[in-house]
Amino acid sequence: QVQLVESGGGLVEAGESLRLSCVASGIIFRINAMGWYRQAPGKQRELVAVITSGTSTNYGDSVKGRFTISRDNAKNTVYLQMNSLEAEDTAVYYCNADVRGNPFSSRSREYWGQGTQVTVSS
Repeated sequence: QVQLVESGGGLVEAGESLRLSCVASGIIFRINAMGWYRQAPGKQRELVAVITSGTSTNYGDSVKGRFTISRDNAKNTVYLQMNSLEAEDTAVYYCNADVRGNPFSSRSREYWGQGTQVTVSS
C-alpha cells in the first residue's frame, strides 16, 4: 500500500502564491507519473499538472504560465508552485501518483491523496 499526504493549502488573496507538497510513502519501488488534480464545488475533477518520471510536464490550460510542477524523486515528493492565484483556482487539490511496488513486475497502481483545500478570495 501507498499513502499520499498533501500539505500547503490555505486561504490567500487573489494575486498571491501558495506551494503545495505531496509526499508518498509505503511500498514503493518506483513512482512513474505524479500529478495534481482539483475539484471545485459542483464541478468535475480536472487536471492541474502532471510530471513524468523523466520530468516531462503537462498543464491544464487554465493554469499554464502561473503554476509549476516539480518533483524530488529522492524524497518521493511532488510540488505545485501556484502563482498569481485567482478566485477560480479555489478547489480541493488532490495529489495523484502511479506507483510500481514490485521491482520484478512492470505493473503499477494509481493512488490518490485525501486532498487539501485552496481558497482564493477576490
